[in-house]
Amino acid sequence: MIVLTFKPQHFLWVLLLLPLFVTSQGSFRKVDNDAFERGEYLKYRVFYDSWLTSWLTAGYGTMEIAPDWETVNGRKAYHITVHGYSVGLFNLFYKVRDRFESYLDRDGLMSLRFIRRTREGGYVRNDDVYFDHQKLEARSIRAVKEITPYVQDMVSAFYYVRAWDFEDAKVNDKYYLDFFLDDSLYHSEIIFLGKETLRTEFGSKDCLRFKPRVATGELFQEQYPMELWVTDDRNKIPVMIRSAVIIGSVRIELVEYKGLKWKLGER
Repeated sequence: MIVLTFKPQHFLWVLLLLPLFVTSQGSFRKVDNDAFERGEYLKYRVFYDSWLTSWLTAGYGTMEIAPDWETVNGRKAYHITVHGYSVGLFNLFYKVRDRFESYLDRDGLMSLRFIRRTREGGYVRNDDVYFDHQKLEARSIRAVKEITPYVQDMVSAFYYVRAWDFEDAKVNDKYYLDFFLDDSLYHSEIIFLGKETLRTEFGSKDCLRFKPRVATGELFQEQYPMELWVTDDRNKIPVMIRSAVIIGSVRIELVEYKGLKWKLGER
């Protein structure tokens, strides 16, 4: 039989260590997610339009949530993989083979890990980022940067926003989101443009229309070049994206889905 004695000095250690235990185990937020689940698969067709072409199929993209939970730093996470690839003539002058992976915290819906493998024409970019939401640090293969609480990566942001409630949203309402990309922290703004019925591959669908703000740079000339339509149902999946680029414009449309948590259009 082992007898444990509790001395007064032990009480001091408990007081010192208790905040660390609480911080590491129970201080993260809890976000209710009723929009998606493991096993979801979305496929998109990418169209390109310019003065030389007229809405050519430039490529395809897929977004898939793995069927099993992953564990990152002791926390369960959704493992989301995004693939983007060019097809046809676009492979000749601008071949794209992109893969992004995000590990999204199951309970807090914040990014825990982000993997980037970009192959676009002659441009190559690799990155692996771990997010420490206790120290508020992002550790990539090149740097350690400060982050804001519950920051997202470029993939996890789409899924986190799907958990938001837009039931009482009014036109021009603004929503704010921080994301981390290329060792930089961005403060993004999403403007709600209203509700709209959109013709899709799956019939007419009631949608919510948004205009996200993106960082200006080599690709985008304006802060608001993009518009996004998501289903006005319990899934809130993106069905169309339109964006202006340096030369021409791009349209991305949902062409296949499976594994949705709810029937498409269910409210």
